[in-house]
Amino acid sequence: MKRALRRTQQGAVLFIALIVLVAMSLAGVALLRGVDTGTIIAGNLAFRQTSTHVADLGVEAAREYIRAKALADLYIDNTGDAYYATWQANIDLLGNDPGKTDFDWSGAKAVTAAPFVPPSGYELAYVIHRLCEGSGDPSSTACVKVTGAAGGTAGGTKGAVAYGTYAITVPTSAMYRITVRVTGPRNTRSFIQATVY
Repeated sequence: MKRALRRTQQGAVLFIALIVLVAMSLAGVALLRGVDTGTIIAGNLAFRQTSTHVADLGVEAAREYIRAKALADLYIDNTGDAYYATWQANIDLLGNDPGKTDFDWSGAKAVTAAPFVPPSGYELAYVIHRLCEGSGDPSSTACVKVTGAAGGTAGGTKGAVAYGTYAITVPTSAMYRITVRVTGPRNTRSFIQATVY
């Protein structure tokens, strides 16, 4: 009887168990890769978001540069400080427009002085463009301007404050575009632009 039972056993259960084991191994590997990919994506998004926040330091450093300069100094280029008195319409700051010349970021102003020092692992550089077609006084060249200048009679102030019959004029000021490049961990690179006046 025992000999007859041994002859009828073909090993089908072992074969099915091996197939189930292979299927479970493949499912485990797929689950591990899926979780790993999700973690990498979340990490990259976190690095990108942090680099965007770090860029605020570059905007503030550039804004402080503009505030510290006399108006006449802002009428001309100062390439040593990455300041340009014109908007340079033929320059591509991001390097993705084939019809324009790429901006050379090696000439940008690195942000290294307190209180604008970036966190460890991040590098900041900025460039400032005055939004004018040419250099010189913004009242005599085509610029994107902020102005509160008014006429000299009451009722013609156009938004400026009036005292009696004389309008109080506000000086014409050009606007400035600040472009900040942030280089961070895992080769993250972000570009942030702000317009100030």
